Amino acid sequence: MNSIVQEYWQAYLWFDGYQLSGVAMTLWLLVASIAIGGVLSVPMAVARVSSNPLIRGPVWFYTYVFRGTPLYIQLLILYTGIYSLEMVRSQPVLDAFFRQGINCTLLAFALNTCAYTTEVFAGAIRATPYGEIEAGRAYGMSKLTLYLRIILPSALRRSLPYYSNEVILMLHSTTLAFTATVPDLLKVARDANSATYSSFEAFGIAAVLYALMVFALIWLFRRCEMRWLAYLKPQTH
Repeated sequence: MNSIVQEYWQAYLWFDGYQLSGVAMTLWLLVASIAIGGVLSVPMAVARVSSNPLIRGPVWFYTYVFRGTPLYIQLLILYTGIYSLEMVRSQPVLDAFFRQGINCTLLAFALNTCAYTTEVFAGAIRATPYGEIEAGRAYGMSKLTLYLRIILPSALRRSLPYYSNEVILMLHSTTLAFTATVPDLLKVARDANSATYSSFEAFGIAAVLYALMVFALIWLFRRCEMRWLAYLKPQTH
């Protein structure tokens, strides 16, 4: 244990030269993927609940495909499958993008979490109390204003407990990043294990660090729920 800590603590926790540590890379993958996926999922959730099948259908197909196939397969397709196509390698922009493992990993993570988040937000939009919508209409709000002022703020707040589960699952999914040679926390643990053959210590340290990140996320989301969902608690007199 002491030899691993002394030799690999910078790789686990700190910057190693110009390279991010395992924890920093894992958090970067998590934050970047949920930020991209979250921004994309809001308009897609609105489209998902549309009454127009031409708008609703493509979004349903996208979420069905990405929720119905393993993230590992999606990552392999983006990292090795797409780059094997001649039309991709012949385009300088696509060639430069898909040649980098970090780009493929972020794209796979963002598309995957976007699919799940879209369904979470869409379910929250469908569950918006009818009285809130009627109150907005009574004020003469247009459909766009109704979504921006009433439906989306209410839905995003109420979906927070379910979205927190998706973020934690996404943190767990970052362990697949080593498939694309991304030096995340698991890859650091694998390298330490390969060098020292101390599997319990190498992966045990990684497990503790993952658990600490999860506990921090749970605490953060609980604080957000206490702040933004306080109005849903029963009022005591």
